[in-house]
Amino acid sequence: MKTLLLTATLSSLVAILQTYDDLPFISEEDKLSGVWFIKAIVNQRREVEGKSLVVFPIKFTCPEEGTLEFRHTLTSEGECIHLEVRMQRTEEPGQYSAFWGHTLFYIYDLPVKDHYIMYSESHPFQKISQLGFLIGKYPEENQETLEVFKEFIQHKGFLQENIHVPEQRDRCIPTHDSAHQDHKC
Repeated sequence: MKTLLLTATLSSLVAILQTYDDLPFISEEDKLSGVWFIKAIVNQRREVEGKSLVVFPIKFTCPEEGTLEFRHTLTSEGECIHLEVRMQRTEEPGQYSAFWGHTLFYIYDLPVKDHYIMYSESHPFQKISQLGFLIGKYPEENQETLEVFKEFIQHKGFLQENIHVPEQRDRCIPTHDSAHQDHKC
């Protein structure tokens, strides 16, 4: 019965996707205010096999009309890097600009409640870099939204094997901090 329900739901989601040339854009920025979880990530290059991807919650705020800010933590070589990005709505629907116009963000509203796709294109040094994120209000995986994400990224030209479903963690602890904690007397 669950399989039949999932198949019917996925079929209706695919039908919804096919009726749009693209997914609808987010209509109200304040819908994003709060904490969100990255459910899947896609980029243009294939990551190193066997390397697990760890992500932390994102916090969105709307300091003023037409502006979105998000705070996110990344890890690099055992260090926690705190990133804050301020995006300004452009004249294009669903499009936001950051980093002096070198990065454009698009936020798509999904038919499944509390899920969005955030897609970005960066144009530093005349080279285009693309990323896609499936975000949700809760950390649990949702197969329906993952299927919609796969359809979306295929439409954008990404390879399916470049999709990563990351490990969720509450907070970042630098590697050197945990090493010091282990050696305390």
